[in-house]
Amino acid sequence: MSLSVSRRLAAVTAFAVAGLFASTAPAALAAPSAATAAPTPPDIPLANVKAHLSQLSTIAANNGGNRAHGRAGYKASIDYVKAKLDAAGFTTTLQTFTSSGATGYNLIADWPGGDPNSVLMSGAHLDSVTSGAGINDNGSGSAAVLETALAVSRAGLQPTKHLRFGWWGAEELGLIGSKHYVNNLPTAERAKFAGYLNFDMIGSPNPGYFVYDDDPTIEQTFKNYYAGLGVATEIETEGDGRSDHASFKNVGIPVGGLFTGASRTKTAAQVQKWGGTSGQAFDRCYHSSCDSLTNINDTALDRNADAIAYAIWNLGASTPVPPGPSFENTADVNIPDSPAAAVTSPIMVSGVAGNAPATTKVDVNIVHTYRGDLVIDLLAPDGTAYRLKNSASDSADNVIASYTVNASSEVANGVWKLQVKDVAAQDVGYINSWKITF
Repeated sequence: MSLSVSRRLAAVTAFAVAGLFASTAPAALAAPSAATAAPTPPDIPLANVKAHLSQLSTIAANNGGNRAHGRAGYKASIDYVKAKLDAAGFTTTLQTFTSSGATGYNLIADWPGGDPNSVLMSGAHLDSVTSGAGINDNGSGSAAVLETALAVSRAGLQPTKHLRFGWWGAEELGLIGSKHYVNNLPTAERAKFAGYLNFDMIGSPNPGYFVYDDDPTIEQTFKNYYAGLGVATEIETEGDGRSDHASFKNVGIPVGGLFTGASRTKTAAQVQKWGGTSGQAFDRCYHSSCDSLTNINDTALDRNADAIAYAIWNLGASTPVPPGPSFENTADVNIPDSPAAAVTSPIMVSGVAGNAPATTKVDVNIVHTYRGDLVIDLLAPDGTAYRLKNSASDSADNVIASYTVNASSEVANGVWKLQVKDVAAQDVGYINSWKITF
């Protein structure tokens, strides 16, 4: 970061009166008429991410102890990442610029396919400061983005959006590389960006879990992932304007991202949420020589690498649905343990002409200690129930999924409800949020 700029719930006690929230943003994304879940994001192997970090550490050790702009270690880092992406089938471009009298490099990698007029980009700065190898800042983000890109290749992903990845040079000198990239994009190309996701310092040794709040859709996507883990998040403020997302945000491109903290001190309240050491910096080795392979929290790095994949699969590769208005309820609703009655979360739909489409999309985010206990239905305004999920022996936590429902016999306007029933004892949870898109 630049200086310049599973069973996790013991009980759920909160029951919030359901609020009604609407969003008019069109869904970019046709699916079969039966209810089907969206593609499942892969687990990103921590060992693979750490193997990339080991390579970056070796590169630094062989090139004067750092990977800074204008130094041999940075160019060797770029060459390492580029070789991996070229072998995986990406189209790579090496973009050059000049800063502080030295040549700098950005690496851009495009995955074939997807809508060229709707680009989802993920990126991280690859340079370190001159004082050390920069393994957390920002080997962590660079390695996780690289491994997620390689997971896209392994999956043979055919995304709805066009996926692009970037590794930026000279971030530590003031976001120079990302500014150069954005400033050289024609206005028409900037308009094609659906969003830019930034990952800078995501393995801090005394970590927090911070989510950028610059774009509500991207922010909620990352919050959904962490809600599925039962991990609390906070809004990221320490890095505002100090990492490469600022270059994109400043020209009107929606941005989001993750961060585990730098030089700020972790509070006692944050230790209660995340563990770690109160009164100590999130990263005591920030911008110093001890930012080495020992300066990484494996749990934080693993979670954030998986969160990157979750975001790319959900924001960029979800099952397409026709454009139309979306309505969302984000109020928590407690799901009582069996044999209690079903609970519902309502959404008032208005302003939609005619009937619902045959490809009505329902996005569900339910936090629960055993999803196999849950039966989930969509209730139309006239009370007709559309089964989204039966109870089953799916022995895992949470339901975070998208379903497509043929609701073409229903008038769109009115109160739609998500109905959830727990049919077996001993596990608890709550409806975190749900959305319906016409």
